[in-house]
Parts: sequence; structure tokens; C-alpha cells
Amino acid sequence: MQRAYSATQDPAVSPHDWLATALLCFFLGVFGIHRFYTGHRTVGIFQLLTAGGFGIWALFDLLVIVLGNFRDSEGRLIAR
Repeated sequence: MQRAYSATQDPAVSPHDWLATALLCFFLGVFGIHRFYTGHRTVGIFQLLTAGGFGIWALFDLLVIVLGNFRDSEGRLIAR
């Protein structure tokens, strides 16, 4: 029998909130704030300096977040 885990118990799932990550990316994506929130500080600095890769990088990140494939700095999936 397989045991079901909730998002807070599964070690493969990030403790970061999916909705917060999506909203941060939508409103402040060009500043890389969602990257700082999820622990990607180096990438966040690059996004901050390049205005989110001139908006393209931020748009790509938003797409990945909405599709549910975005991971935090420790490789854990940010689940809905």
C-alpha cells in the first residue's frame, strides 16, 4: 500500500507557495523577485540587472510556473 503525502510532508515538494511565486513573477518578474523568493539569488541578480532578460526571461519563467514545472533553489517542485 502506498502512502499519500501532502505538499507539506513530501520532501520533493517545495515549501514555497505556488500562487505567491506566480503573482511575484507576474507583477515583479522583470526585477527577478520571484527568483529571490524561491532562493535563486544569483539568477535573481541577473534578472534584476537585465530587466528580466528584457522581459523574455520573466515571461518564460511565468509560463514554467503556470505549467507547474518551476523548482526552488534546492530542486524541489513548487506545487499548486
